[in-house]
Amino acid sequence: VTLSAEAGGQTSVTFSLLGLIPVHETRVNVVEARRLIPGGQAVGVALKTRGVLVVSDSAKGRLLRAGDVILSANGETVESAKTLGAVIGGAQSDTVRLEVMRGGQTITVETAASVDAADGRRKLGVWVRDSTAGIGTLTFFDPESQVFGGLGHAVCDVDTGEILPISSGEIVPARIYSVVKGAVGTPGELRGGFEAGSLGSLRTNGETGIYGELSTAPADGQAVPVAMKQQVHTGQAQVLTTIHGTTPKLYDIRIDQVRYNDSAPTRNMVIVITDEELLEQTGGIVQGMSGSPILQDGMLVGAVTHVFVNDPTKGFAIFAENMLKTMDSVAQSLEQQQGAA
Repeated sequence: VTLSAEAGGQTSVTFSLLGLIPVHETRVNVVEARRLIPGGQAVGVALKTRGVLVVSDSAKGRLLRAGDVILSANGETVESAKTLGAVIGGAQSDTVRLEVMRGGQTITVETAASVDAADGRRKLGVWVRDSTAGIGTLTFFDPESQVFGGLGHAVCDVDTGEILPISSGEIVPARIYSVVKGAVGTPGELRGGFEAGSLGSLRTNGETGIYGELSTAPADGQAVPVAMKQQVHTGQAQVLTTIHGTTPKLYDIRIDQVRYNDSAPTRNMVIVITDEELLEQTGGIVQGMSGSPILQDGMLVGAVTHVFVNDPTKGFAIFAENMLKTMDSVAQSLEQQQGAA
């Protein structure tokens, strides 16, 4: 059923059998189409984790697991690997009490800290990480709230695959210098470097991407309507991405499948790269293109998220509507913080 409206507001809609027998009535909210500025620019992403992430356990019998996030040690907040080392190294007991986030829940773990014969300081016997950085693609930004969204999927730890909880971070301008072309079984990648300056601060690293507040607009752009998922269809579309320098360009693609599976919110579409220039330069979808906005019928419909390893010309994409929901949540949180201040 397709409905159209001339104005916003709320109304009731009656469904009838053969147009004669009413069978159901429902309320409908009519909202104006949201307009966002598509990105496509390569950006550097640098984030600092909340606490420190346990990457691997080098000692048997430890109660810590890879993927745990250590939030505090012996009552002291852990802000970095250096902080954790200082607390454990200066501990007066062989047992340390840790506050750990595991699987979304906070638990308390008491584990042993052994004295290292090399320097006489106690250590946990685990490898940890407190920050990460890389290059991705900005998907969109809202000129009214100055909130942006990018990547279309979470930043995860390379060793554990866990979503990195962030305490702070930023996006900075990036320049693409070269491309490693993708091939069957070997994903390609964009290679570039961070440029001077900051574009904005990170607020959220979640399943549908990274979000935050812009301090500098990456470039002038024309706002376009954001498509609802029901408006996305198979057929021709375009992807806006940067594979050289700092300027994004439109390339032809085809949407082969549209999926309405809420259990896989980052894999809503199967796309195929059809643009001869892009195929010649990259072989298809490469690492670093995640977040590249997809346009169809003059609307922002989604963003690239994953490449098919066995066929780099194909990949998955997320609905723009899914990213918009998270962006609105971030914008509301920022507005509340500013109101409280």
